[in-house]
Amino acid sequence: MHDKSVRIHSDVVAQAARDALIRRGVTIQDIAEIVYEMQLVYNDGLTLEHCVNSVERVLRKREVQHALLVGVELDELAEKKLLSSPLQQIVESDEGLFGVDETIALGSVFTYGSIAVTTFGHLDKQKIGIIKKLDTEPGQRVNTFLDDLVCSIAASAASRIAHSMRDLEEDGGTFADIEPQQLGPKPKNNEL
Repeated sequence: MHDKSVRIHSDVVAQAARDALIRRGVTIQDIAEIVYEMQLVYNDGLTLEHCVNSVERVLRKREVQHALLVGVELDELAEKKLLSSPLQQIVESDEGLFGVDETIALGSVFTYGSIAVTTFGHLDKQKIGIIKKLDTEPGQRVNTFLDDLVCSIAASAASRIAHSMRDLEEDGGTFADIEPQQLGPKPKNNEL
Protein backbone atom coordinates (compact mmCIF):
# COMPACT_ATOMS: atom_id res chain seq x y z
CA MET A 1 0.00 0.00 0.00
CA HIS A 2 1.34 3.36 -1.02
CA ASP A 3 -1.07 6.15 -0.15
CA LYS A 4 0.43 9.61 -0.69
CA SER A 5 -2.69 11.21 0.78
CA VAL A 6 -1.73 9.96 4.25
CA ARG A 7 0.52 12.52 5.91
CA ILE A 8 1.69 12.38 9.48
CA HIS A 9 2.10 15.81 11.06
CA SER A 10 5.67 16.55 12.14
CA ASP A 11 4.53 17.23 15.73
CA VAL A 12 3.12 13.70 15.93
CA VAL A 13 6.38 12.19 14.67
CA ALA A 14 8.46 14.35 17.03
CA GLN A 15 6.34 13.35 20.03
CA ALA A 16 6.46 9.67 19.08
CA ALA A 17 10.27 9.80 18.91
CA ARG A 18 10.47 11.50 22.33
CA ASP A 19 8.01 8.98 23.75
CA ALA A 20 10.15 6.13 22.41
CA LEU A 21 13.20 7.49 24.24
CA ILE A 22 11.27 7.91 27.47
CA ARG A 23 9.70 4.45 27.16
CA ARG A 24 13.19 3.01 26.87
CA GLY A 25 14.47 4.91 29.91
CA VAL A 26 16.53 7.58 28.13
CA THR A 27 16.12 11.26 28.99
CA ILE A 28 17.26 14.38 27.19
CA GLN A 29 19.37 15.07 30.29
CA ASP A 30 21.13 11.69 29.93
CA ILE A 31 22.17 12.55 26.38
CA ALA A 32 23.08 16.14 27.29
CA GLU A 33 25.42 14.88 30.01
CA ILE A 34 27.39 12.96 27.39
CA VAL A 35 27.56 16.05 25.19
CA TYR A 36 28.70 18.15 28.13
CA GLU A 37 31.44 15.66 29.03
CA MET A 38 32.63 15.58 25.41
CA GLN A 39 32.61 19.35 24.82
CA LEU A 40 33.39 21.01 28.16
CA VAL A 41 37.18 20.96 27.69
CA TYR A 42 36.86 22.80 24.36
CA ASN A 43 34.22 25.38 25.22
CA ASP A 44 34.58 28.09 27.86
CA GLY A 45 31.29 28.95 29.52
CA LEU A 46 29.50 25.84 28.27
CA THR A 47 26.71 24.71 30.59
CA LEU A 48 24.64 21.56 30.77
CA GLU A 49 21.68 23.69 29.73
CA HIS A 50 23.46 24.61 26.47
CA CYS A 51 23.86 20.87 25.85
CA VAL A 52 20.21 20.12 26.66
CA ASN A 53 19.15 22.72 24.12
CA SER A 54 21.50 21.33 21.49
CA VAL A 55 20.06 17.82 22.02
CA GLU A 56 16.55 19.28 21.73
CA ARG A 57 17.51 20.86 18.40
CA VAL A 58 18.89 17.56 17.06
CA LEU A 59 15.66 15.80 18.05
CA ARG A 60 13.71 18.23 15.84
CA LYS A 61 15.24 16.65 12.72
CA ARG A 62 12.90 14.26 10.93
CA GLU A 63 15.74 11.93 9.98
CA VAL A 64 16.68 11.51 13.64
CA GLN A 65 13.05 10.95 14.59
CA HIS A 66 12.59 8.32 11.89
CA ALA A 67 15.77 6.50 12.93
CA LEU A 68 14.58 6.47 16.55
CA LEU A 69 11.17 5.13 15.62
CA VAL A 70 12.59 2.33 13.46
CA GLY A 71 15.37 1.35 15.84
CA VAL A 72 13.30 1.34 19.01
CA GLU A 73 10.54 -0.59 17.25
CA LEU A 74 13.02 -3.28 16.19
CA ASP A 75 14.46 -3.50 19.72
CA GLU A 76 10.97 -3.85 21.19
CA LEU A 77 9.94 -6.46 18.63
CA ALA A 78 13.08 -8.44 19.45
CA GLU A 79 12.23 -8.30 23.16
CA LYS A 80 8.81 -9.78 22.35
CA LYS A 81 10.46 -12.38 20.09
CA LEU A 82 8.43 -11.17 17.11
CA LEU A 83 11.22 -10.99 14.52
CA SER A 84 11.74 -13.87 12.12
CA SER A 85 14.73 -16.16 12.44
CA PRO A 86 17.67 -15.57 12.12
CA LEU A 87 17.06 -11.80 12.47
CA GLN A 88 15.55 -12.41 15.92
CA GLN A 89 18.73 -14.00 17.22
CA ILE A 90 20.99 -11.46 15.52
CA VAL A 91 19.20 -8.45 17.02
CA GLU A 92 18.60 -10.10 20.38
CA SER A 93 22.30 -10.93 20.81
CA ASP A 94 23.55 -7.63 19.31
CA GLU A 95 25.65 -9.65 16.86
CA GLY A 96 29.01 -7.94 16.40
CA LEU A 97 29.01 -8.20 12.61
CA PHE A 98 25.39 -7.06 12.19
CA GLY A 99 26.19 -3.36 11.62
CA VAL A 100 22.68 -2.34 10.58
CA ASP A 101 22.15 -0.71 13.97
CA GLU A 102 25.18 1.53 13.42
CA THR A 103 24.17 2.18 9.81
CA ILE A 104 20.73 3.50 10.78
CA ALA A 105 22.19 5.64 13.56
CA LEU A 106 25.03 6.93 11.39
CA GLY A 107 22.65 8.09 8.66
CA SER A 108 21.43 11.03 10.70
CA VAL A 109 24.94 11.93 11.91
CA PHE A 110 26.09 12.85 8.41
CA THR A 111 23.93 15.99 8.55
CA TYR A 112 26.27 17.39 11.21
CA GLY A 113 29.59 16.88 9.42
CA SER A 114 32.87 15.12 10.07
CA ILE A 115 33.02 16.15 13.75
CA ALA A 116 29.76 14.31 14.35
CA VAL A 117 30.93 11.25 12.43
CA THR A 118 34.20 10.92 14.35
CA THR A 119 32.43 11.64 17.66
CA PHE A 120 29.89 8.92 16.85
CA GLY A 121 32.71 6.41 16.36
CA HIS A 122 34.32 7.48 19.63
CA LEU A 123 31.07 7.16 21.58
CA ASP A 124 30.26 3.81 19.97
CA LYS A 125 33.59 2.43 21.20
CA GLN A 126 33.89 4.20 24.58
CA LYS A 127 30.26 3.76 25.69
CA ILE A 128 30.01 6.91 27.82
CA GLY A 129 27.15 7.54 30.28
CA ILE A 130 23.73 6.14 29.42
CA ILE A 131 25.21 4.49 26.31
CA LYS A 132 27.17 2.07 28.51
CA LYS A 133 24.07 1.29 30.57
CA LEU A 134 22.06 0.58 27.42
CA ASP A 135 24.81 -1.56 25.92
CA THR A 136 25.31 -3.70 29.02
CA GLU A 137 21.80 -3.77 30.51
CA PRO A 138 21.18 -7.25 31.91
CA GLY A 139 17.98 -9.20 31.52
CA GLN A 140 15.48 -9.39 28.70
CA ARG A 141 15.94 -5.80 27.53
CA VAL A 142 17.18 -5.44 23.93
CA ASN A 143 18.94 -2.15 23.12
CA THR A 144 20.78 -3.19 19.97
CA PHE A 145 19.61 -0.12 18.06
CA LEU A 146 19.00 2.29 20.92
CA ASP A 147 22.59 2.51 22.19
CA ASP A 148 23.77 3.51 18.71
CA LEU A 149 20.90 5.96 18.27
CA VAL A 150 21.85 7.69 21.52
CA CYS A 151 25.46 7.84 20.25
CA SER A 152 24.11 9.48 17.11
CA ILE A 153 22.07 12.11 18.93
CA ALA A 154 24.91 12.93 21.34
CA ALA A 155 27.47 13.13 18.53
CA SER A 156 25.23 15.43 16.50
CA ALA A 157 24.53 17.70 19.47
CA ALA A 158 28.27 17.85 20.28
CA SER A 159 29.03 18.78 16.68
CA ARG A 160 26.45 21.59 16.80
CA ILE A 161 28.22 22.94 19.88
CA ALA A 162 31.65 22.69 18.25
CA HIS A 163 30.44 24.61 15.21
CA SER A 164 28.66 27.18 17.39
CA MET A 165 31.85 27.71 19.38
CA ARG A 166 33.75 28.49 16.21
CA ASP A 167 31.18 31.13 15.31
CA LEU A 168 31.38 32.59 18.83
CA GLU A 169 35.20 32.69 18.72
CA GLU A 170 35.12 34.55 15.43
CA ASP A 171 32.93 37.16 17.12
CA GLY A 172 35.20 37.28 20.19
CA GLY A 173 32.76 35.42 22.46
CA THR A 174 32.25 32.19 24.39
CA PHE A 175 29.25 30.19 25.50
CA ALA A 176 29.17 32.37 28.62
CA ASP A 177 28.00 35.16 26.27
CA ILE A 178 24.89 33.39 24.95
CA GLU A 179 21.70 32.11 26.48
CA PRO A 180 21.37 28.32 26.33
CA GLN A 181 18.06 28.67 24.50
CA GLN A 182 19.95 30.02 21.48
CA LEU A 183 21.11 26.45 20.84
CA GLY A 184 17.61 25.01 21.25
CA PRO A 185 14.80 24.40 18.80
CA LYS A 186 13.77 27.34 16.71
CA PRO A 187 10.21 28.38 17.49
CA LYS A 188 7.58 27.63 14.89
CA ASN A 189 5.74 30.55 13.31
CA ASN A 190 2.83 30.18 15.73
CA GLU A 191 5.24 30.23 18.71
CA LEU A 192 6.84 33.59 17.86
